[in-house]
Amino acid sequence: MEMLFSVGSFFLFLVFVALYSYRKTKGVSDSGVEGFFLAGRGLTGYFIAGSLLLSNLSAEQLVGLNGNAYRFDISGMAWESTAAVATVVMAMFFLPRFLRRGITTMPQFLESRFDRNTRRMVSIMLLVGYAVMANPCSLYLGAITMNEMFDFQKIFSLPAWGAIGVLAFTMGAVGGLYATLGGLKAVAISDTISGIILLIAALLIPILGLFSLGDGSLLVGSKILLSHPEQLNAIGNETSSVPFSTIFTGMICANMFYWCTNQMIIQRTLGAKSLAESQKGVLLAGTIKLLVPLAMVLPGLIAFNMFGHAFSNADYAYPALVKAVMPWWLIGMFAAAIFGTVISHFNSIINSSATLFVIDLYGPLTGCQDEKKTGTCG
Repeated sequence: MEMLFSVGSFFLFLVFVALYSYRKTKGVSDSGVEGFFLAGRGLTGYFIAGSLLLSNLSAEQLVGLNGNAYRFDISGMAWESTAAVATVVMAMFFLPRFLRRGITTMPQFLESRFDRNTRRMVSIMLLVGYAVMANPCSLYLGAITMNEMFDFQKIFSLPAWGAIGVLAFTMGAVGGLYATLGGLKAVAISDTISGIILLIAALLIPILGLFSLGDGSLLVGSKILLSHPEQLNAIGNETSSVPFSTIFTGMICANMFYWCTNQMIIQRTLGAKSLAESQKGVLLAGTIKLLVPLAMVLPGLIAFNMFGHAFSNADYAYPALVKAVMPWWLIGMFAAAIFGTVISHFNSIINSSATLFVIDLYGPLTGCQDEKKTGTCG
């Protein structure tokens, strides 16, 4: 009965998101480059913030950073903390220049500063990176989470790798279909709804975890959590996943790239109805990012205190904690939110990849000037 309720609420939430997104995008033209890839440049700040957060708060972030906290310490939270700084730089310095030029892709901006060859080279590099690294990681970690929560391998008598493979393929197919049929506006709307649910659920996990760790007492759970001070170290040494010195060298550069020049992120802001709405969305997302470490590293610490060294693969720590502490009547909703993050991350990359391909490669190489034909090709 509990499993039936969880599965039912899972599909009910997915149907609700799909129907709501369809209703909000019904009657909106998605033909041409701006209509399909930039939502007709009509996104408001709240939709931009929601889409940015869900594109960033993917399964790979939830599972990966909590896995680092489980295995090492909380130094991985530096990725989230420094991201808030990068969003301010993006909003105040980069966005005015991007929107003033009316660009659709980041390589277009680079062409205006350098040359056409630079534009093509960067487009190809981004496409390869999305195809071989970003998408596979997101699908893999999302599939692990779903499999741990619903025990698909037991239900369908599959080996672990088989269940994970089927789930990854299914999420990829759904995400690709959604991005193809809906365009950027549908992606942004569904991102916002799923993002709200995911943020609430992700912040609820550490609270429930502390209650469970303390056998019903939040205070006792907090004391147990503090009993391993080595895990609470945010100043990573040379053996940590994030050595402290890297914050001021490579990490700042990486976050500046991710938030200020990454097509998947920037494309949402380029679809804003105005500079003010774009900046509002980015700064709101940056503010919420300051709360994200609570969801990204604290559950990993709780999992370490609850399970010890039970997992040789740290990626299994977060899904196991969710299954252990989440009430059965919320499992379906949380699973739907996780599913939403995976397909959101996937279709965000698909949408951005299509934009890069048709704007920076297909259009210039074929000489096609027909926006409707270009949009159809994408």
